[in-house]
Amino acid sequence: MIYELRIYTIHPGRIDAIRKRFSEHTLGIFARLGMQVCDFWEDLEDQPKLYYTMKYESMEERTRQWDTFSQDKEWNEVKRLSEQDGKIVESVEQVFMKRAAYFHG
Repeated sequence: MIYELRIYTIHPGRIDAIRKRFSEHTLGIFARLGMQVCDFWEDLEDQPKLYYTMKYESMEERTRQWDTFSQDKEWNEVKRLSEQDGKIVESVEQVFMKRAAYFHG
C-alpha cells in the first residue's frame, strides 16, 4: 500500500473557497472515481493550508486515478466555476510514504 500526503497552500483570502469546493464537490468526485481519502486536516495555526492523505495499491493506480480525475467533466466544471474569482490553490506538495513494518498501531 502506498500513501500520499498532499499539502495545499491556498492563495490569501481563498480558504473558504477551497473548503466549499472540497466539502460540496471534490470529496464526492473522489468517491465516485474510487479514490480513497484516509484523513483530512486544516492547519492548527490558521495558516492557509490543507493536508490530506490518500492510499493506493501502487503508483500505477495512483497515476491512473489522478489522470481520470483531471479529465473528469464534473471536476473541470467545478474547478472552472470555483475559480471565477481567482485561483484557489497556490501550490501542492506531495509526499509518498509506505507504512513502517515495525509499527503495529
